[in-house]
Amino acid sequence: MKLEFRKASAEDIDLLVETRIEVLRAANGLPDSADMSEVEMQTREYYGKALADETHTALLVFENDQFVGAGGISYYRVMPTVHNPTGRKGYVMNMYTRSEYRRKGIAFHTLDLLIQDAREKGIAAVSLEATAAGRPLYEKYGFSGMKNEMELILV
Repeated sequence: MKLEFRKASAEDIDLLVETRIEVLRAANGLPDSADMSEVEMQTREYYGKALADETHTALLVFENDQFVGAGGISYYRVMPTVHNPTGRKGYVMNMYTRSEYRRKGIAFHTLDLLIQDAREKGIAAVSLEATAAGRPLYEKYGFSGMKNEMELILV
């Protein structure tokens, strides 16, 4: 299996948006009939801006020009802390591998390339939200549960 891992550009936005919608449907158990038009529009806008200003790195994986997977990392800044004096953080998202390509190390290599990108950018901490299926991959890579983080949903 000869795979090509490449950084996405503005020319790849259609594929990135399509993949994001597919990931969201799968992760949330949504039927094909669920209206995702607003999410699709906002995702397109997000990628357009974030790829241009490099606050997001997206990777695409191909085998013989056939799309087989993707992953991304968003960069943002919070107030600096003792453990993160720059306040710069990364958030891994949109990890996806087509079902027939799973369990072949593609997601692990994609994640590794994203973490390398974060290191090159001087990012001090990277987090993510893991599905049950993805958790073993992230734990194998070295991610651990966060004890003190909480969330309040406002919508």
